[in-house]
Amino acid sequence: MSASLVLAQAGGGFFRDRSKVDSCVANNGFCPDWIVHHLDRYVSPFWQHLFLVVVSVGLGFVISFALALAAHRRRRLVGPITQVTGILYTIPSLAFFFLLLPITGRGNTTALIALTAYTLLILFRNIVDGLDGVPEEARDAGRGMGLTDRQLLWRVELPLALPVIIAGLRVAATTTVGLAALATFAGAGGLGDQMASQKEFISNIAVGGGLCVLMAVGLDGLLLVAQRLLTPWTRVRTA
Repeated sequence: MSASLVLAQAGGGFFRDRSKVDSCVANNGFCPDWIVHHLDRYVSPFWQHLFLVVVSVGLGFVISFALALAAHRRRRLVGPITQVTGILYTIPSLAFFFLLLPITGRGNTTALIALTAYTLLILFRNIVDGLDGVPEEARDAGRGMGLTDRQLLWRVELPLALPVIIAGLRVAATTTVGLAALATFAGAGGLGDQMASQKEFISNIAVGGGLCVLMAVGLDGLLLVAQRLLTPWTRVRTA
């Protein structure tokens, strides 16, 4: 077989494959070949999406932790803080973004404010529940050792509350991954940009949604590993 015939056959196969891909895209189908050749377009949105999730959950944890410590010392604050964070949590996400747009404009600021607000109820309640769940005998033992209230909090109460606190972080992180896909309406980018830019194209939506699922599973796994490393006594107790 001559070299020219081989090239002609190879070229014909290429054009047939190309035609098949174009037909799949035109018919709004699930196109694996298109996905393989366009994965690079999702790299930057993936990292932007991860940035929105990590920063908003981190900010939410800092705020919730401060509120929970205040409520732990002054129990009358638990109700009002729960009510306010609960109201923020019930605001529809798209409405929240559009309410903020005239104030903070399009971009990361609007998205981060809304996403952080959605984490507050989950994190606040878990931190408070974790601290409330510390056995009273553990506190008595700490006081018997001469620990001050501050030392008791950091050396006894918080370590014992860690499993419940991290459980709240896991829920907040996985929930925020989904909500961050809507940040495209605030002009903050992320994987939602890819899913919304060609909303009629199934392959685009499938890849963006699949990456969101992988991100949620990965973050949940990292937090679970962190919990096991920070609470070695729970492994001993289970064994």
